[in-house]
Amino acid sequence: WSVYENTLKSAKYIDLTHAFEPVQPVWPGFANARFKPAIAGRDIEGYVKASEEFTYDKHGFVASAYELTTDQYGTQLDPPSHWNPLGATISDLPATYAVRPLVVIDISGKVQTDEGYHLQVADIEEWEKQHGRIPEGSVVFVRSDWYRKWSDAARFNQKPFPGVSLAALKFLHLERKILFHGHEPLDTDTTPNLEGEHWLLHNDFTQAEGVANLDKVPEAGALVT
Repeated sequence: WSVYENTLKSAKYIDLTHAFEPVQPVWPGFANARFKPAIAGRDIEGYVKASEEFTYDKHGFVASAYELTTDQYGTQLDPPSHWNPLGATISDLPATYAVRPLVVIDISGKVQTDEGYHLQVADIEEWEKQHGRIPEGSVVFVRSDWYRKWSDAARFNQKPFPGVSLAALKFLHLERKILFHGHEPLDTDTTPNLEGEHWLLHNDFTQAEGVANLDKVPEAGALVT
C-alpha cells in the first residue's frame, strides 16, 4: 500500500492501446469483429425470453456481445505460440510481466522522411548515449507515430510502414536482455518472410503490436504494465 500511496497514486497514467472498433486495421487475412447487443441464452420466467436483447427499460441493464474473428485484433501481445507450435501461449506468460521499466526509442523523425524506416542498432546506441544502458528485463517500445494513421485502416497496413530490423531485435534481446519490445504497426517488419517476427517467436520471445500514444510517454523513466 505504501508504494501506491507514495508513488502510484500521484503518477500520470497513459493508455498505450487502441479501443476496439467494428472497423479498424487488421491483417488482411482476418475479418473485422462484430459488435451487437447481448441476448439472453435461455428463458428466465417473468424476466427475459431466449434470444431477447437486454435493455435498461425492461431488464435494468444492457450488455454487449463481441464476435472476434481472431485474437490478433487491436493492440496485442504476440506470444511465441502465434508462430511456434512449441512456444509459450498467452496463459504461459508469468505475472511478472506486469510492471517493468519502459524504454521508448523515437524514430518518428526518420519515419517522416522514410515511411519504411526500420529501427537500427545505431538508434539504440544513440538512445543509450542520452539515457544510459537499457535496463535488463525492461520493455522497449519503438515510437514511430504510425498509430496516428489508425483511423485509415486501408493505409495503416499498406507498405511502406515502419518496423524493427532483425539486427536491432537481436541486439535488444541477446545483448541487452530485454523482456520484450513493441511497435505501432501490426507487423514487426516489411521483409517478405517477416524475418524479425519469425526470429522472435521461434526463439520464445514475445512482442507487442499496435501500440499507441508513445508520443505522450517519456523516453526513459516510466513504467509499463
